[in-house]
Amino acid sequence: MEKYKELLKLARKVLENRFSGKKVEVSEEIKKKFGEKRACFVTLTKEGDLRGCIGSLEAYQLLYEDVIANVINAGFHDYRFEALEEDELEDIKIEISVLTKPEKLGKGSGVFDKIDNKMGLILKLSGRSATFLPQVWEQIPEKKVFLEQLSMKAGLGREDWKDAEIWFYKVEKVSE
Repeated sequence: MEKYKELLKLARKVLENRFSGKKVEVSEEIKKKFGEKRACFVTLTKEGDLRGCIGSLEAYQLLYEDVIANVINAGFHDYRFEALEEDELEDIKIEISVLTKPEKLGKGSGVFDKIDNKMGLILKLSGRSATFLPQVWEQIPEKKVFLEQLSMKAGLGREDWKDAEIWFYKVEKVSE
């Protein structure tokens, strides 16, 4: 999505400045253009492999602020990975996914036929939740397997998606 290209530049600058100790100056143009409350995810990859992915499902801050917070968290606080090292920066690719407001589909097995591979899904059951961005459909194209993996990501059993609340959202994404 061309309209978010400037956010990629901002995210890249945030990562670079993290190592130099400089504060990122956000232009008035960026603040104006991306100053609405929106939720986003920032995904970092290195040579095509996931290197960090953190985001927000609900809009609670301005979009450019969410990008800044999420790129820092994806690079330095994703529990699945060691913090980025400065010498990795040139190999890191950034993707930003701007989310629509999540909408409830209903209970798992009752909404199976409504789910399509353009949706990001959120699964909620017994105080646990997990999400997969729509891009995950590229790795897990079969709907039942997708839901089973999402259920296990939430720390639930493989079949628990059938009893879970299922929410969906769409994304507009931009990547380097």
